Amino acid sequence: MKKKKKYNSQAPQIRLAMVFLLPWVIGLLLFHIYPIVSTVYYSFTEYNLMKAPKFVGLLNYKKIFHDDLFYKAVYNSLYFVVIGVTLQIALSVFSAVLLNMNVKGRGIFRTLFYLPTLVPPVASSLVWMWMLNPQYGLVNAVLKFFHLPQPLWLSSAEWSKPAIILMTLWGIGNTIIVYLAGIGDIPRDYYEAIDLDGGGPISKFRYITWPMLSNVTFFQVVNGIIMGFNTFTQSYIVAASAPKGNGTLGGVKNSLLFYAVDIYNEGFKYLKFGYSSALATIMLVVMIIITFFLFKGSKKWVYYGGE
Repeated sequence: MKKKKKYNSQAPQIRLAMVFLLPWVIGLLLFHIYPIVSTVYYSFTEYNLMKAPKFVGLLNYKKIFHDDLFYKAVYNSLYFVVIGVTLQIALSVFSAVLLNMNVKGRGIFRTLFYLPTLVPPVASSLVWMWMLNPQYGLVNAVLKFFHLPQPLWLSSAEWSKPAIILMTLWGIGNTIIVYLAGIGDIPRDYYEAIDLDGGGPISKFRYITWPMLSNVTFFQVVNGIIMGFNTFTQSYIVAASAPKGNGTLGGVKNSLLFYAVDIYNEGFKYLKFGYSSALATIMLVVMIIITFFLFKGSKKWVYYGGE
């Protein structure tokens, strides 16, 4: 006699789950996996849309490490990541602590801090270009009122990167919200214990708030490094709007040639898609390595609830 197959009561649910997962899987393959694989493939070719890709091995990678613009782009991106991400985290934590205080109108202040994130990056870049104009900009007008030096900002190779960082710091509302959520998860008992020991606000922040937010900070560091090396919109808008002779799509003296801008220039301006793909592949590998070591090192300083 043939043995009867056991009926799996969960089979219909599993099939239904697979049906709902299918669109996501298709999207993952088409818009994530395929672009990554094709980028790695094209990085070993000479490809410019006019003719079929020609395999050239490691030639593109050899050219990259002999390209001065590559090192300039790496320097500019590192500058943005180190200074920009540090300031973003510091200001976000400070703002979140203030916005967590039980004061009248707290919801209004939280809304005001978050509103800039709703402005499209292109629109905010154009507004900041007007505000940072050396002749009639609002920022220099305020500096002049207080008899302070008025930099050339976006028209200066020395001040263009700080100007871009200032533009990005205006939209830290999302980071503030994440830190606010982290502060909200800290048990009140810890603060009450500090009160019993006679500790003040500084002690509460040093021994409770900041250590308990280490998991949020770790997330912001990883995300900030990745986003920092992908900085594009502000620098591109500023460089593209510059008068002729004031620089290329890298800004004055290539001071705004961030890594993502360099990839764009090589691929869509010079139509060197193989070379551009090699640049993108290098960034992918470096980001994977950095993220790996950050996760390995996080075990020593990141606190997760319940551990």
